[in-house]
Amino acid sequence: MELLEYLLIARRWWWLIVLPALVAGLYGAATYRRPAPTYSASVRYTAGQPSNLASSPGYDPNYYRWLTSEYIVTGLKSWVQTGSFADDVSGELAARGKTISADALRGALGADNARSILVVSYSSGDSTDVPVIFDAITAVLQKDNASVFPQLGGLAAVVQPLDPPGVVAVAPSLRARLDLPLKLAVGLVVGLGLALLAHYFDPFVRDRRDLGRLGLPVLGEIPGRQR
Repeated sequence: MELLEYLLIARRWWWLIVLPALVAGLYGAATYRRPAPTYSASVRYTAGQPSNLASSPGYDPNYYRWLTSEYIVTGLKSWVQTGSFADDVSGELAARGKTISADALRGALGADNARSILVVSYSSGDSTDVPVIFDAITAVLQKDNASVFPQLGGLAAVVQPLDPPGVVAVAPSLRARLDLPLKLAVGLVVGLGLALLAHYFDPFVRDRRDLGRLGLPVLGEIPGRQR
């Protein structure tokens, strides 16, 4: 099929192409909701072994303190990503008079580390929640880590925040920003499909090309009205 024929089909069935896009656009405009604001914050922590934990004799104690710090930070990162950590933070928040479910915390918490520095991140729709939540996170990291590290013999590792949580607004996702254009694009694709189907099942003879496809000779052609 030549490009000219596609253009003729689009010209003939333009209303069938436009209608689904129009419906999709109106539906998208009627159901559009501005994306809720999202805020993100992160805090860096350093961690090390308890000061009263004896070092092995005959070795440089500073080297092994730094090495142990890296192991502890890696373990803390893995702990932050577990459901038990979210449960502990939820319980700590409840003790402070704020209710946030462990499931909601689990989906918003993130953790990473670079050698002996732990980075904990949190996303929320309310920027005022962030300082309270990070206070609870810090408390859990400091008080409850003894159960995570049996290697420390029941002693709690020393966890120290390096900075306060810096709250920043997060831009809406690309999917949220393109919601209406995507609906319009889907409507146009559906309209093009309907136009091609209408052309395929059209029973009328509209020009000499239709007769040619039927194998019938053209004896004459009445020109259209001149404007």
